[in-house]
Amino acid sequence: MSNAAPLRRNLITPLTLVLGVLVLIACYFLGVRFIYGMGAVTNLNPGYPWGIWTVIDVVIGTALGCGGFAMALLVYIFNRGQYHPLMRPALLGGLFGYTLGGIAVIFDLGRYWHFYNLLLPWHMHLDSVLFEVALCVMVYVVVLWIEFSPAFLERFGFTGVKRALERWMFVFVALGVLLPTMHQSSLGSTILAMTYKLSPLWYTPWLPALFVISALNMGYAVVMFEATIVSNSFKLPSEHALLSKMSIIVGWITIGWLLLRFFDLYSRNALTLAMDGGLRANLFWIENILALFAALVFVFPAGRASQRLSFLGAVAILASGILYRMDAYLVGYQPISNWNYFPSFSELMVTIGVISLEVLLYLIFIKTLPVLHGKAAHR
Repeated sequence: MSNAAPLRRNLITPLTLVLGVLVLIACYFLGVRFIYGMGAVTNLNPGYPWGIWTVIDVVIGTALGCGGFAMALLVYIFNRGQYHPLMRPALLGGLFGYTLGGIAVIFDLGRYWHFYNLLLPWHMHLDSVLFEVALCVMVYVVVLWIEFSPAFLERFGFTGVKRALERWMFVFVALGVLLPTMHQSSLGSTILAMTYKLSPLWYTPWLPALFVISALNMGYAVVMFEATIVSNSFKLPSEHALLSKMSIIVGWITIGWLLLRFFDLYSRNALTLAMDGGLRANLFWIENILALFAALVFVFPAGRASQRLSFLGAVAILASGILYRMDAYLVGYQPISNWNYFPSFSELMVTIGVISLEVLLYLIFIKTLPVLHGKAAHR
């Protein structure tokens, strides 16, 4: 048995009520979308065939769900067992990030009622990057639910089933490391097809590697962010001592990512574009300054020792990763002709609703299932 336990706090609070209202508003606009089509609620057009539903809910949402992937790599592959108390909360965040991201794909399908064609062999396009992304995400969602299932089995007393499952858990742990590596790299490969339509500040043959490293870094940052927010919000013992040891890994990964990115830009003579003072150049510098700030916080002992600086470093990593993916998929994209895109109010509300549902479910699960470890949950 693990020493995790439910938090046992009130399920109905002002926060959960607000989150519930936002989810209902999103459901209304989704109802309009599924009845009257995407044109009734989105500002998508021939120049911009995808918008924030794809970019935020899927491309960014799955990266924010990489906490389980990042911690599994650290705990099980590199045998850092001291971080195991962070494993189940990380899996829970990944569970909702990927499950809701996978569901959100259906919002963006024109003929959504044909979504099952993905599983029909005669409709499979084995040379399609998007097919690989969709299939990997679908399988990884199943893997995440299996990896998290011991929490349900403990909660309802199925200890025998839990022991039997744990004998084979190494298979799912291996898949849980392999699959995100595959589809996160493929999210980078997807925009390689844009070629000249993507600004050279983001277009590079290194996109698959940059996306995988970015997802890994965001996964660690999400674990740090969630652990700090939960401990402070519910007045639980701080996990900063454990997080500060892990943060040096994040610092060096961030430095490696920055070096790869700037070396690539320099080798392609693309750095001059970062000096033109335009919107794209300014956002490029914001991305990288945020990443550099986080790297400096986590590499130096004084930064890691400060809980406030460590939290700000995690926020900076998340903001940098989110902006990098949004810029690569939307801001850096240059469509033919003069098409423009800005999300409609209804598009924004659907995305806000998806995020609200993720937070709401996370709160329900940590309060009713053995997710938080030991003393933190029982306090």
